[in-house]
Amino acid sequence: MVWESAVLEAFDYVIQPGWKGSEPEHWQSHWAQQLKAYRVENHDWVDPTPAAWLHQLDQTLRQAHKPVIIIAHSLGCVTVAHYLKHHPSEKLAGVFLVAPADVERQHAPECLARFAPVPTLHFPCPVAVIASDNDPFCVPQRAQVIAQQWGATLTWLPHAGHINVASGHTEWAEGLALLEQFALRCRQSALALAA
Repeated sequence: MVWESAVLEAFDYVIQPGWKGSEPEHWQSHWAQQLKAYRVENHDWVDPTPAAWLHQLDQTLRQAHKPVIIIAHSLGCVTVAHYLKHHPSEKLAGVFLVAPADVERQHAPECLARFAPVPTLHFPCPVAVIASDNDPFCVPQRAQVIAQQWGATLTWLPHAGHINVASGHTEWAEGLALLEQFALRCRQSALALAA
């Protein structure tokens, strides 16, 4: 089923998965089909390097024709922050970040620690962070700090884990509703800038 919304159809979407990719049942995989999104396809999901991931994100963004909303999960959120710190993109209409991983946390896997420190920057477009109050990979205090550093609006999901298949987030219709609200905000922001 293709998601039908005049607001959502105003944009192209780029799906940026996190560490180990997003399996077929993951909400990102469902959304990629529903939104007819461009999906970042990294060559190595298990042993990521920032340079390779940033290159693939850049290549994927170049495929889009409409203004873009990036939809990222976990390590993908930090990847997007690194990208925007060095590659401001006029194509970007907004960034929708779900369950950002704290790559600075104690005992973070070595391959994730390569993405530390978490970039500190105010994103050049509307940005939303969707976080869980019991995410094992980012405690609430860190999620709040990261969202503030990025100039993001922060939405809390109670007891949602890492907002992935393991926590029961597959098609995640509630998340799509949040995305639609965010897309409306992005459209209003673009209209205000054009006025």
